[in-house]
Amino acid sequence: MPIKQESSPHLSPQHISSDTQDTIVAISTPNIVASRLDSGGEGGVSSSGAGSAVGGGIAIVRLSGTQALKIASLIAVPIKNNTSNPSYKNPSNQIINQEVNQKTNQESSKDKNQIPTQNPSATQAKDTNTTQAKSKIDSIDLSPRHATLCNVYDKGGILLDEAIIIYYKAPHSYTCEDVIEVHCHASDIIAQKVLQSCLHYGARLARGGEFTKRAFLNGRIDLSQANAIAQMIATKDAYLQSALISQLKGSLGDFVREVREVLYFTLASAEVMIDYSEEDIPSELISDIHTKLESLRIRLAKIYDFSTTRAKIGNAWKLAIIGKPNVGKSSLLNAILLQERAITSSIAGTTRDRIEEEIIIDGSIVRLIDTAGIRTSTDMIESKGIQLSLQALQEANIVLAIFDSSRLLDSEDTQVLDALSKNKKDKKILAIFNKSDCKNVLKSQDIKHIENLCDESLAISALDVERTAHTLQEKLKEIITKSNLNGEVILSASYQLESLKASIANLDLALQRLDTSELELFAYHIKDTLESIGQITSPYTNEEMLDKMFSQFCLGK
Repeated sequence: MPIKQESSPHLSPQHISSDTQDTIVAISTPNIVASRLDSGGEGGVSSSGAGSAVGGGIAIVRLSGTQALKIASLIAVPIKNNTSNPSYKNPSNQIINQEVNQKTNQESSKDKNQIPTQNPSATQAKDTNTTQAKSKIDSIDLSPRHATLCNVYDKGGILLDEAIIIYYKAPHSYTCEDVIEVHCHASDIIAQKVLQSCLHYGARLARGGEFTKRAFLNGRIDLSQANAIAQMIATKDAYLQSALISQLKGSLGDFVREVREVLYFTLASAEVMIDYSEEDIPSELISDIHTKLESLRIRLAKIYDFSTTRAKIGNAWKLAIIGKPNVGKSSLLNAILLQERAITSSIAGTTRDRIEEEIIIDGSIVRLIDTAGIRTSTDMIESKGIQLSLQALQEANIVLAIFDSSRLLDSEDTQVLDALSKNKKDKKILAIFNKSDCKNVLKSQDIKHIENLCDESLAISALDVERTAHTLQEKLKEIITKSNLNGEVILSASYQLESLKASIANLDLALQRLDTSELELFAYHIKDTLESIGQITSPYTNEEMLDKMFSQFCLGK
């Protein structure tokens, strides 16, 4: 995958710990469960290879480092036409022993009439033969970026599996080091034993995120791209996945460079203006700078607001269905799901607990939350359910507020409206007028009051299941699509949001100083803005902070 390579200006070689010189190994595929080593190391494996069942057909064991190819040579032998040859039974010692024994037998046959002597050169020749045989194993014939079918063995020479091995020669690999990937069958036992075999021949078990950390330290990716990799693995949202792929290609780094270019131009202009008296400064220059910075400030604020909203959404949109008892909330949930998930009846207060289900809309997960009807109740259990309803309302990103259009508003509807007015912030609220198949008796002023409080309104009949499901899913798709900031970057890490927030604050201070013609202070705040915006892609300057970030990655990445 072609990713722009950039150096990391905040990190010099002394920041790189000595353990980056080790050859590391880990199981890189999910669902291969690694138990802890006796030492208690995070993400370790036990010699027993205990673990749970595996999903999928392939498990990948990944090596990275200077000894990766050598270790591959010691655990694997390419399968060729002569696989029946006994020389292919054990790559680590049987080939060596056979070649040495054959040579020894030849020498014995040739010299059988001679009296044996203690000849140092003969011993040296034997050692040389062993070394030559050994070097054949060390130089396993693996063409870079080609798949090679191999027999893979454990340290005792016992066949573990037939596997595909791919060799990525440095620097053209994920880590910019020699990388070996063993693609074996997705058995937990096989993957664990292949891993143990690599450990036996000198590899060290990788820590969480260590492969990606090496990619960063070797200049293949910057920290924004490293963060994008971690988020891509974790996210379940299609839009966020697309935005993160763009970041992996360097879009966030491009964005930071674009912002810094504007700031550098502004700073250069400020330095020039400082050298002139106030009377000599062209008014159009100050106006032009102010316009550029104000436009930049609006863009940064828009990205910040959108990114913080998406951070709250996380992997799933939360949609709360609220209303008074027996207004059709559970019927609406069942209609959206096209199945009877919640019990419905004519008895008010049937739903007392919080019911949650998930659906996929336009690639995004939407978690539907059916709640107890909001009203004043003396029943202890129902009161607890109502508290959960209000909590769901507070947590929700989207709210469906249900009203019965066949009845006049009552005190319970008023309680629902009061709850909505107190929890409007950062929410999309849809007023749902249920029972559109019946005569509408709601007063026009009540309808207007509800519509003023909510963002949009829909008239539906929960009895018409298919039409209701289609109408609501299309509306939810529209809400989700409109909420996406297409064509702009999205910041997904807390440190990125903090850096952007600081940049906006510094830019505000700079604009204030520009308005009062305090050019030296203006230049000072522009420099602060340059520094804070740069922290989005290069926030860490020491090994401890890097370890903290990369430790949040999964093992084998």
